[in-house]
Amino acid sequence: MRVVVTGMGKSGIVCRKIASTLNSTGTPSQYLNPAEAVHGDIGMIVMGDVVIAISNSGGTREVLQLIDPIKRLSIPLIAIVGDMGSVLASEADVVIDASVAQEACPIGLAPTASTTAALALGDALAMAVLEQKGFTENDFRVLHPRGQLGFKLVRVEDIMHTGSEIPKVKTSAILQDVLSEISNKKLGMTTVLNHSEKLQGVITDGDLRRQLQQTSEPYSVEAHRYMTPEPITIGSNEAAATALAVMEQNKITSLVVLGKDLSVIGVIHIHDLWRLGKYF
Repeated sequence: MRVVVTGMGKSGIVCRKIASTLNSTGTPSQYLNPAEAVHGDIGMIVMGDVVIAISNSGGTREVLQLIDPIKRLSIPLIAIVGDMGSVLASEADVVIDASVAQEACPIGLAPTASTTAALALGDALAMAVLEQKGFTENDFRVLHPRGQLGFKLVRVEDIMHTGSEIPKVKTSAILQDVLSEISNKKLGMTTVLNHSEKLQGVITDGDLRRQLQQTSEPYSVEAHRYMTPEPITIGSNEAAATALAVMEQNKITSLVVLGKDLSVIGVIHIHDLWRLGKYF
């Protein structure tokens, strides 16, 4: 289903906003200028569409000219009007009352309260359609890949390092192995796992420096002796913005991502989030 929204003047601006909201919530929609429609643009309306016409008076000439062509196409017509006794209201299949007691304009002429009412009703329709369709946060995410809304919807699983990119050493690993893993994976840290591949701790660049300074023979000390046990972790379905907040709050640069069985399935670094932010 596609929704065509039409109206003149200030109502036309409201129509554009409603069409935009419908598009962003998964319902294809477009604005039709009624003055241009009768000169050929009505061709954008096809069988299966729904038309929403907005007119506070319900008597806007350009909008009324569309009634016959719409009826010939057997297209459902929804009218949002301020006068329930108007021509548009009487000709529509569905009428929504957007009447207001008076405009906010001091001289009662400039469309103000009436356009606000029409906009609110249009948004309400969009939200009702969204709910009826079962439109989800994941669906919204697909349609908003950029901007602050897009950033809020990015998940840890979308940007975390996985598979061979995850730095891993055993609890029995010696310093040389730890150094090699941290250097090769370039995340400034490594996870420390036991024989069952379960997370025991992490070792960061800082942990390495402290180990070298504090131990007379650091190269023979096993990883479990100087790792940070019980590190802060995060789930793969958490928002990337949440991961950034956790890292900033705890003054750390990486988070281990755990699966449902508490196995290590990824690592997310603060640089990944900073790079991501450049695209939003």
